[in-house]
Amino acid sequence: MAAGLFAVCLRPVDLMAQVAIEPRQRPGTQKPAMPAADLRVDTNLVLVPATVYDPYNRPITGLERENFKIFDDKVEQAITSFSSEDEPIALGFIFDTSGSMQGLLPQGRAAAAELLKFANPEDEFFLVEFDTRPRLVIPLTSNTSRIGLEVMMTKAGSATALIDALFMGIHEIHKSTKTKKALVLISDGGENNSRYTPTEVRNVVKESDVLIYTVAIGAGHDADSESGLRWMTGVSETSGAHMFYARGGELADIAEKIGIELRNRYVIGYAPSDRKRDGRYHRIEVRVVPPRGLPKLTAHWRTGYYAPSD
Repeated sequence: MAAGLFAVCLRPVDLMAQVAIEPRQRPGTQKPAMPAADLRVDTNLVLVPATVYDPYNRPITGLERENFKIFDDKVEQAITSFSSEDEPIALGFIFDTSGSMQGLLPQGRAAAAELLKFANPEDEFFLVEFDTRPRLVIPLTSNTSRIGLEVMMTKAGSATALIDALFMGIHEIHKSTKTKKALVLISDGGENNSRYTPTEVRNVVKESDVLIYTVAIGAGHDADSESGLRWMTGVSETSGAHMFYARGGELADIAEKIGIELRNRYVIGYAPSDRKRDGRYHRIEVRVVPPRGLPKLTAHWRTGYYAPSD
C-alpha cells in the first residue's frame, strides 16, 4: 500500500523543506530520453512516478537507482531505467464554483494563486470550473496570467458536477505532450449533478498517467460533501498523489508541497516478468533502501497499471 501522510506538527518552513542527498559523481554520459509515464502499457516497459519522504514528511531528492526496489504483483522486478530530472509539467486546475462554495471562493482563489507561483516558462496550464456542469474556461496554455485573472473573477453558481469536472480535466490534460501531468481539484467535496458515476471516473484514473491532487476547503458540512471527500481521497491515492484538508492559513504550505513534489518525482522503469497480454490490473509496490546514515524513508506511488490486451 502506498505510503500516506505523516501527522507531524512542524513549523511551515520545516514541513515544506526538501532534503537533498548529494549523488555520487558519474562519468558524463548523455542520458536517453524518458518516454511518457503511461501506466497502461502497450510495450514491455512500465514507468512508475514516485516521491520519497523522510520521517518528518519532507521530500527527499538525490537518491539513485540502487536505492529503490520495485515489485509487480509481489514479484521483484529488475529496474531498467531511472530518472529524477526536473522536467516541464502540464497542470490543470479544476475549480469548484458551486453554490456551496459561496463563502469559500477567496480560499480557492488563494490556493490557485499560490500554485501558479511555481510555474516555469515551459509549463502548460488549463482551467476547468464547475457548478451545475463543468466548463473548460481556459484550454492548455503557458500564459499563467490568464488562469490567475479568470480565477479572481469567478462567481459561485448552483448545483455541483464534481465527478464530471474531473472527467473533463483528465480528457484535457491528455492533449499535452509533457511527460509530467497533474491535476489539482479544489472543492468542498459536494456532488449532486454529475452524469458519470464515481466508479466510471475512478476506472479512468487507473488507466491514466496523471497525478490528481485534491484540496478540500471548508469541507464536511453535509452528507454530500462527506461522501465526496471520501471519493476525492480515493482518487488521489489511486493516482499516486495526495488529498489535503486546508484551512485558509495552510494553503500556501499545501501549494508549496505540491510544487515540490511535481518538480522532484523519481520515474522508475521496468520490464514486467509477466508479459501476458490479458488486460489484467497489476499492483505495484515501491520500496526505498536508504543510503547509509539516513533514517527509514517512505515512498508514494501509483498503485498499479493495466496490462495490454490483444
